Amino acid sequence: MTDSTPAPTLVTAWKAAQTRLKAGRIDSPAIDARLLLEVAGAVSRTDILTDPHRALTPDQAAAYDAMIERRLTREPVSRILGRKGFWKIMLNVTPDVLSPRPDTEAILDVVLLAFPPERAFQMIDLGTGSGAILLAILAERPAARGMGTDISAEAIAVAKENAANLDLDARASFLRTEWATGFGPASFDLVVSNPPYIPSGDIAGLDPEVREHDPHLALDGGPDGLQAYRELAPEIRRILKPDGLFAVEIGWDQGPQVRALFEAAGFTDVRVVKDLSDRDRVVTNGPDPRTNPIPKM
Repeated sequence: MTDSTPAPTLVTAWKAAQTRLKAGRIDSPAIDARLLLEVAGAVSRTDILTDPHRALTPDQAAAYDAMIERRLTREPVSRILGRKGFWKIMLNVTPDVLSPRPDTEAILDVVLLAFPPERAFQMIDLGTGSGAILLAILAERPAARGMGTDISAEAIAVAKENAANLDLDARASFLRTEWATGFGPASFDLVVSNPPYIPSGDIAGLDPEVREHDPHLALDGGPDGLQAYRELAPEIRRILKPDGLFAVEIGWDQGPQVRALFEAAGFTDVRVVKDLSDRDRVVTNGPDPRTNPIPKM
């Protein structure tokens, strides 16, 4: 940028970035450009709308350009920023954990319907990753306490950091272990999990944002995508209290198979719950929010 070139403003920088991202065939170019501008320019969404002609400093403009270049390589916004919103909380994310996705919030819909706000309960999140599911539930249910497990020490470190940042570390604990190894029978009122469920042969065809930036350990569900559920169903049956509830995320085409695995493990009243896109997303013995909506508080 020379002395004769006007400094980019919030609105001109945003529009130029949208054009570049759209040309690069990036989904949601306007949203991605705005999220990156908020950080690079140290501004809020309101600032962009109400003070659009505010000039960026040279350092801010350079930082924004570098972020847009990274996004054009198909690096997700969450990886560029190192954080991702999930439900009503903000989480730090690193290359060691999945970037949480809105699809997973379907588990929250089931759990919050089944457990009223005042109820005290013990829960466990198997394969917790960033701690997204566990911490989102604890944030909504102040009488609950929970445990998150993961075989990745790096993921456990991220989850602990997120719990501390959200002031939930007094009610959330984390353990490096394989699924529920080390826990006794009938220990929990609630068990949740978002296990790896992508068939091994399908990973190469995933979007670059997922294939190149999410840990394959958290994606690869074995040859048919069901290996984790074969391990989880009997383990969840073992650690869940007799009147307890489980909810696991599934791939959109895995509902009947995963339901059968949990029924074979001894569960009754197992159902498949759809997400907001009307795709099968959760297998559970809990309520279906579509037929039993969460009461308005």
